Amino acid sequence: MSPLEIIILLPILAALAVWLGAPARLTSLTASLAGLVLTLVLAVQYQSHPGGGMAFTSAHTVLAHPHIQFAVGADGLSLTMALLTTLITSAALWSIVDKERIYYIASLLISAGALGAFLTTDIFFIYSFHELALIPTLLMIALHGHGEDRRAVAWKITIYLGVGSLVLLAGLLGVIWYCSPASGLTFDLLALKPFDPQGKFAAYVPANFFILLIGFGTLVSLFPFHAWAAPAYASAPTPVAMLHAGVLKKFGLYGLIRIALPLFPDVILTPWIQQALLLMLLGNILVVGFITIHQRRLDEMLANSSVMHMGYIFLGLAAGNALGQNGAVLLMFAHGISIALLFLLCGKLRSNLGTLEFSKLGGLATNAPFLSLIFGFATFASIGLPGLANFAGEILVFLGAFQSFGEQGFGMIHVATILSLWGVVMSAVYMLRAYRKIFFGEATTGRFITDPTTAQRIPMFLLAAVLLAVGCQPSLLLNLIQSAIGAK
Repeated sequence: MSPLEIIILLPILAALAVWLGAPARLTSLTASLAGLVLTLVLAVQYQSHPGGGMAFTSAHTVLAHPHIQFAVGADGLSLTMALLTTLITSAALWSIVDKERIYYIASLLISAGALGAFLTTDIFFIYSFHELALIPTLLMIALHGHGEDRRAVAWKITIYLGVGSLVLLAGLLGVIWYCSPASGLTFDLLALKPFDPQGKFAAYVPANFFILLIGFGTLVSLFPFHAWAAPAYASAPTPVAMLHAGVLKKFGLYGLIRIALPLFPDVILTPWIQQALLLMLLGNILVVGFITIHQRRLDEMLANSSVMHMGYIFLGLAAGNALGQNGAVLLMFAHGISIALLFLLCGKLRSNLGTLEFSKLGGLATNAPFLSLIFGFATFASIGLPGLANFAGEILVFLGAFQSFGEQGFGMIHVATILSLWGVVMSAVYMLRAYRKIFFGEATTGRFITDPTTAQRIPMFLLAAVLLAVGCQPSLLLNLIQSAIGAK
């Protein structure tokens, strides 16, 4: 059995054990920490893997015609995403206090679905594992979410993501049709061949790529298919918000990098596709950025902020080069950690104060200096302060977007990059304003909060330490990422 299969099975078996009556917290944390340690070991081992490529592979045939198999394998990209998943899973499970077993079970199943999507190499199972992760997400929002309209929000998410998944399925079937070898149709990603631009279906491939972009983009909240995301994160229970915004949302981006870009090389540079993507990502950064500035609740502000920051990652992909993709993957990881930390802190404030409205908060730093410090740290990470992981990812994205400047002159991607820089200013405005309104000034309504206990600080320290380590030494992840994507 491949160690990757163990990583996928650990949360599934733990969820089953909790459902059967095992101690929920002990069982869940043991499984998540074991998965984190095993992922770290594999990431270190992969550094010496000759020539990059897939490692730790294993395959079990499910169907011969078309060829479908439960196959696992990992390269630097997969291991980076698995590391992100296990880190946030451990922090999310640790943060659960005085909650029903369903919180642990749902979090474990979401984690298992994400790990399966990142570590399997068969398109059938990549797609299926993602759908598996969505089911407990939607149920938890509907049954245990925040706000009176949580069920309406759950239905809205179901409709948006259901339609997005159907569009994605159509695009994936096109991939299998165009890229399967002469021996027959196969869902095996490693057996699919990059499409020949001179092939007889060349005229249809850009349209198929755009279908993939819309399908994957809907799952990532690409503008204008983003309306489901902010209500979902704001309504979700804290561990679900951490896992969905921090991990599951990255599946669409991972799918584009893993499936669409390698099998349809350079199609993203097709003028009409690149221009359409640039307009959509500017919608994420500028339109959603202005919406975020006008939010009056912390959870809604963070939710819209998460949607906004997806625009920078799409900018890295739109650059169409390895440097931009490296930055996009690093930013995926950094954003996942930072938004999970922010939602963790948001959940702490909600459970202790009973409100997240800025007008009812203020002066919390007086009684909670540690909470003020760690929230400030997460705020600066989200803004992109140098020395933290988000900054390293954003710099690579901007450099990748301008890499073609010397050869092609000033183009639309350079205009989009310059405009997107205003998003950094908007991020600073709404994040710093929220920080000031929550922790400084006077508590006009008499609400106050005390610092979390030592045990409750552990997941906060874990996520903050990762942001600092990767920010100060980006090569910790870039070496892994470049082994899958390339360095130039």
